[in-house]
Amino acid sequence: MLREFTCIMCPQGCDITVELDGGKIASVTGNKCAKGEAYVTQEIENPMRNIATSVLIDGGELPLASVRLSGMIPKDRIFDVMAAIREVEMPAPVHEGDVAITTSSASGSTSS
Repeated sequence: MLREFTCIMCPQGCDITVELDGGKIASVTGNKCAKGEAYVTQEIENPMRNIATSVLIDGGELPLASVRLSGMIPKDRIFDVMAAIREVEMPAPVHEGDVAITTSSASGSTSS
């Protein structure tokens, strides 16, 4: 089976083709640097994502504050993490670097 990717690791945006044999990578073509092969390998074996979103602010000048995860999470956990983020309402004032959710209280952590 063939899968096609556009690499996002550098500005070249290589069109990469991966041949899979039984779910394992048999060959990678089209990448112009090693970053492309590493990118598609991760996408196939263990896809990870980062999330940037917003949380509600109670009593602030603006109703929302931007937040992002402090690290990558498995792609299949995005909806779990977003559900936890939707539950958050932070009291104003909110400052850059404030922690909205800790990893011990949810599936991922965010900071504004």
